[in-house]
Parts: sequence; structure tokens; C-alpha cells
Amino acid sequence: MKKLATLLLLVLASGSVLAADARPADVATVDGIMAALYDTISGPAGKVRDWDRLRSLFREDGRMVVHSAGKDGVIHTRVLSLEDYITRVTPVFAKEGFYESELARKGEEFGQIAQVFSTYEARHAPADAPFVRGINSIQLVNDGKRWWISQLLWQPEGEKTPLPERYLKAR
Repeated sequence: MKKLATLLLLVLASGSVLAADARPADVATVDGIMAALYDTISGPAGKVRDWDRLRSLFREDGRMVVHSAGKDGVIHTRVLSLEDYITRVTPVFAKEGFYESELARKGEEFGQIAQVFSTYEARHAPADAPFVRGINSIQLVNDGKRWWISQLLWQPEGEKTPLPERYLKAR
């Protein structure tokens, strides 16, 4: 029982450390957290991303969900913890540049929750043509002190799912 209590205290303390490590400008507003999200995952090949900064944006139980057509044409959904995502993309980012930017945004806020549809495009280098576009659906919560990303769900544009015009217009 004592070991369980110690483990629980460590888990609770680690959540506090994450909150303390967040840059205030990153989490004070929805605009700030969105800018930080895109900034943390973008960079040239071989650049080690600031994963601690990314972690500071997400709730401890936050998740990332990919919903897309596989090579077989069938829609697949993959639910990832933040650590799963970091493990999955680190070797890719070591070899390839990845620059994701926001093209347009539609969002709603009510009380301490927000829903953002963020249209994105990704390039291997800033001057390259985009190799993918899609929509990031991001759910955020505010605990009275700051914004947290609760979930990021994305779907790339596809032959059967072209981006609608309404999601290509600026806010």
C-alpha cells in the first residue's frame, strides 16, 4: 500500500511539473496553444523537436488520433498516446523535414471548452509544395489557469474526402 501511495504521489507531481514547464504564452489562449502545437512538430530533417514543450500542451491523458484511408483504401483509426506519437515520428523527423502550418481555422468556445477545426498543410521544406493537407480537430479544456489539449484528431485530405471550401477560408 505504501508503494502505491508513493507511486500516486509521483504521478501527481509529474502532472504539476508539466504545468509548470509550459510557456505562459503557449497556454494562455487558444491562439497561443495552436501556434505552439504547429511550432513544436515543425522543423528540418534531423532537428530534435522540443518534445517537452509539446508534452506541456497536452493533458496527461491527452491523445492523438489518426483517421485515414490505408493503402488498401479502407478507413483506419489509430489512437495514440502522446508518447506513442513521439515514438512514431521521431525516426521520420530524423530523416525528413516536416513543416506543418495552419491554412484556416474554424472554432467555437463555450465556458471552459473549445473545439477547433484547423486546416493544415505539410511540406518537407518551407519552399516545397505541400505533400498533404487535411483537418486537425482539436478539443481543448481550460482548468481556470490555462488551456490544455485534450485530444487531437486528424484526417488527411483524400480523393474521396477533398477539403471543403469553407475550411480553406481564413478565420
